[in-house]
Amino acid sequence: MKNRILFIVCLLMATLGMAQDKNKKMVLDVNGKCEMCKMRIEKAALEVPGVKFASWDIPTHQLSLVMDERKTDAMKIKTALVEAGHDTKELKASQEAYDKIHPCCKYREDNTDDSGQHKNH
Repeated sequence: MKNRILFIVCLLMATLGMAQDKNKKMVLDVNGKCEMCKMRIEKAALEVPGVKFASWDIPTHQLSLVMDERKTDAMKIKTALVEAGHDTKELKASQEAYDKIHPCCKYREDNTDDSGQHKNH
């Protein structure tokens, strides 16, 4: 009898663990600076199949999302963001992708060393 109850509990937990949310809300940290960044970040997220809503907040750098977990996951969204030139906490945009964004959108450290002096190239 104990084995049956244990089996049923494990089966129920596995079923609940595998349930995927049709309207999962998520917040990601995404680097950027301006209104052009906002448009680029939101567009990149919304182009991922399964993303239903994307809104990036400039001051907090937080991207609020609603997505269908049956169609996408956080890593696919982060991949689209870095391909658009914007770093996330877990993934960094390639230098090539970063170089394609508008000069006013450059959010990475500038070319100064710790003393504030410009580095020579």
